[in-house]
Amino acid sequence: QVQLVESGGGLVQAGGSLRLSCAASGTIVSINAMGWYRQAPGAQRELVATITSGGSTNYADSVKGRFTISRDKVKNTVNLQMNSLKPEDTAVYYCNANIRSGLSAYLNYWGQGTQVTVSS
Repeated sequence: QVQLVESGGGLVQAGGSLRLSCAASGTIVSINAMGWYRQAPGAQRELVATITSGGSTNYADSVKGRFTISRDKVKNTVNLQMNSLKPEDTAVYYCNANIRSGLSAYLNYWGQGTQVTVSS
């Protein structure tokens, strides 16, 4: 069984910073891409940032220059450093990872989500 557990959400004023972390645990053979998505009330879930096993990153245009994604391949963690936060960044943030567990093929896993609220 594979689990993704997020931490680090909270309430912050506009212009502030937060750091989200996500740890993958369980029977893990290898992890392909990892990433962060978010879902605001009444909106669809959208990509925030992804990082491949080789370290290549991809960001949504709305967060480029403000957010930085990183991962620790030894600890099976992925982090999202969020700076210069704006009220429109308010959402539930979900960790995502493409993981091979045991003899299975790679499957997509999601964390439970962590709330980020940015006040104006």
